[in-house]
Amino acid sequence: MTQRLLVIEDEPTLSRLLSYNLTNEGYEVIVEDHGQIGYETALRQDFDLILLDLMLPGMSGFEIMSKLRSEGVKTPVIILTAKNAEEEVVQGLKSGADDYITKPFGVAELLARVAAVLRRSTGKEEREKPAEQDNSQIVLGALTIYPEKYEVTLNGEPITLRPKEFEVLLYLARKPGVVMTRDDLMNAVWGFDYIGGQRTVDVHVSSLRKKLELDPQSVHIDSIRGVGYKLVVNKKQASIM
Repeated sequence: MTQRLLVIEDEPTLSRLLSYNLTNEGYEVIVEDHGQIGYETALRQDFDLILLDLMLPGMSGFEIMSKLRSEGVKTPVIILTAKNAEEEVVQGLKSGADDYITKPFGVAELLARVAAVLRRSTGKEEREKPAEQDNSQIVLGALTIYPEKYEVTLNGEPITLRPKEFEVLLYLARKPGVVMTRDDLMNAVWGFDYIGGQRTVDVHVSSLRKKLELDPQSVHIDSIRGVGYKLVVNKKQASIM
């Protein structure tokens, strides 16, 4: 089945370049050049991937991602950002983006990143839901994780996590107290063919920490300098049911 991509980009030359090369690669491509219209299209139709410019008329890319995620739309997003705009990249990842491409970029890089995100997206279910753990729940102190439902509660209260935040937490929670390197997390959550840097892992862990601060005495994430991260459970009860 042909994969459908939505390009939300207001610069005509770039949008034509994206559409031409992605179509030649075999994807079905829809292009919108206005933020509000792009948001409505993403909400109304099903897509396998969205390529999203951050500076758009009508509604910014950050707003689009935030609203889509709040509406429960989990379509992978690659943001298009200016060169050396680190703050934009960090904010974009925090808003729910799966990857980013800095302008200007080559066609080979574009196609590689698109293919990589699509592979991670379509292969996610097999990686994260092994048959022996279907319908399981992981209890770590006051933290309860429901892998099948993509839901987390702390002291019985739900915590809202973006998809990649959930996947990072789930990976750490399967081996509490064990140090996971950044490479471990990158490969498990983003895939072996992920082109982005380890900064992506740090951003997601930082965001997770803030959301676990509701009860840091029960469970928290420790940094192991130069190595990675581990999930620390201060209460003894920790089980997979």
